[in-house]
Amino acid sequence: MLVDKRIYLASQSPRRRELLKQIGVAFDMLPLRAVTGRMDVVEIPHAGEAAPDFTQRMAVEKAACGWRAVDARRLLRFPVLGADTVVELDGVIFGKPADRAGAEAMLTRLSGRTHRVHTAVAMQHEGRVEMSLSSSQVRFAELDAAAIGRYLETGEYLGKAGAYGIQGRAAAFVEHIDGSYSGIMGLPLYDTAILLRAFGLVV
Repeated sequence: MLVDKRIYLASQSPRRRELLKQIGVAFDMLPLRAVTGRMDVVEIPHAGEAAPDFTQRMAVEKAACGWRAVDARRLLRFPVLGADTVVELDGVIFGKPADRAGAEAMLTRLSGRTHRVHTAVAMQHEGRVEMSLSSSQVRFAELDAAAIGRYLETGEYLGKAGAYGIQGRAAAFVEHIDGSYSGIMGLPLYDTAILLRAFGLVV
C-alpha cells in the first residue's frame, strides 16, 4: 500500500492532465525529454504489428521510461502512469500527423467512415507493471474539402492521433461513438481508475 497517494504522469498531454484532475487524482508531471542521455521512446510500429499491440507496447515503454527517470533523478518513488493513443482504419495506424498535408490526408480518409481509437494505459511502480487497453469506434460524417480546410486552419490537429481532437471542434464531425469518450480523448478514466486502485490509490 502506498503511503503518499500521488503518481507521476509521463505525458505532456493537456487532455490527460485535465482527465486525471477530473477524477481527483494527485499527480506530478514527469517531463521525460529532460533526462540527460535518455533515449526517447520510438513511436514507430514494428513490421506487421497490429494497432492494439502497438499502443499497448508504447504505453508500457513510456511508463518504463518514466520509471527510469525517477531512478535517474532520485525522485520520490511514486508510481508512473504512461499512456498512448492511436487511430486505426482498415488496419492502418494513424499516429500524430507530421504536418498539415499529413493531417489533411488522414481526415480525408476518415471522412464518412468508422474507425477505431485504441488507448492503452500502463502503470509502473518498482518492478511491477500493469496495463489496460480501451478500444472504441468512432463514425465520421462525410467531410468535404472546405470543412477539412476550415478545421486545419484552427491548428487543432497538431499533436493528435488521427489529426483530430474529439473534445474540440472535430466533435462536429462525429456521428456516433461506441466505447469510451475519455478513451478517445486519450485517457480512459474507467480503466485508469481500476489501475490506480490496483496500486493502492483510492479514486
